[in-house]
Amino acid sequence: MSGGVALQAFLSGLALGTAYGLIAMGFSLVYRLTGVISFAHGDFVVGGVFIGVLVVLGSTPVAAALDVVHSVGLAVLIVAAGAALSAGVYFVAVRPFLPGVGHRSTRGDVLGWVAGGLAAGLLIREVLGLVLTQDAYAVPDPLRLGSLTPSGVLQLPGGETVSVRALGVIGIGLAVGILVERLLVLTPVGTAMKAVSEDPTAAALLGLPVRRLVLVAFVVAGALAGLAGLLISPDRSLGVDDGVVLGLKAMAAALVGGLGSVRGALAGGLALGVIESFVVASSVLGPHYADVVPLTILLIVLALGRRGLRSALREDPE
Repeated sequence: MSGGVALQAFLSGLALGTAYGLIAMGFSLVYRLTGVISFAHGDFVVGGVFIGVLVVLGSTPVAAALDVVHSVGLAVLIVAAGAALSAGVYFVAVRPFLPGVGHRSTRGDVLGWVAGGLAAGLLIREVLGLVLTQDAYAVPDPLRLGSLTPSGVLQLPGGETVSVRALGVIGIGLAVGILVERLLVLTPVGTAMKAVSEDPTAAALLGLPVRRLVLVAFVVAGALAGLAGLLISPDRSLGVDDGVVLGLKAMAAALVGGLGSVRGALAGGLALGVIESFVVASSVLGPHYADVVPLTILLIVLALGRRGLRSALREDPE
């Protein structure tokens, strides 16, 4: 692999990894407050994108050029739809099985959570499948990042090119991810969430609105999932069932970074995206292994434990 191809794969991997990282941050944030995993989380990515497109375009998705008003509306709706789906799943499929938020000793609650999350994800896919009957769709790009240069690409050393859109995705994804992580550390709401994650009973006794804070965590996680969908969906054909694989890859990123560590989840997503991109660019493996390697990493991390990169990327004590 030449230096130019390696740089191209690295930048493309960072763009993909920022999306994985944003989704993984939602996994870790919800886990940190509840001790359980939102198994419908990957479906919020796809569901947010398709709901936004159906509302704005009023038809099945097509990669059409949008004016400014429709572009802004689509971007806002995708993020809002992700947040709304996450909040809806919390109320309908999660909260009934969590009589004591953060309590992990009752196995029945965990089983109810798992069943509720899986059922919610399946419901989202089935409802979308009633309207979207094709295997995959092209989605418009409301951010129009590729139009920042006439050709939409930048020349790299060695004659290779990189998409301008990929660089824009890296910038937006990292900026939002770092901003959210800092807000969770420095704001009163973030401090209250940390108190709930450490001892929900004590937090409730101190008067903190525990369930409301958990709901906020779900909304933030869903909005991050919607943003991830907004960033990566125009670069690929998107199907109703794609949320399953996206969710599993993001779960692998969260585990690599240390489940419960928001900062580690972002770092894990970047690492996973770069690895996947190099696998695709490799002459030995290639695109057919794009999904195999991240899921293999998931299995390995599950087998070895879930501390991941947390020891190297410790959360701020503030």
